[in-house]
Amino acid sequence: MKDFKLPNASEDKSVLKTIRLKNNTLKEIEKLSKQSNLSVNRIINECLEYALNHLTDDSETK
Repeated sequence: MKDFKLPNASEDKSVLKTIRLKNNTLKEIEKLSKQSNLSVNRIINECLEYALNHLTDDSETK
């Protein structure tokens, strides 16, 4: 599996959606946000896109 890297890509059109995150997960994302000087939103979007692009066939059916 390829390593996850935060690209310098331009933002696509976005939609406002409220979600719930585990507290520890959000803390890690906020820490990464400060280290990388990227927004929390940008990091979450990149993580989701990476996860969706790397789903395996058996994980799609669960």
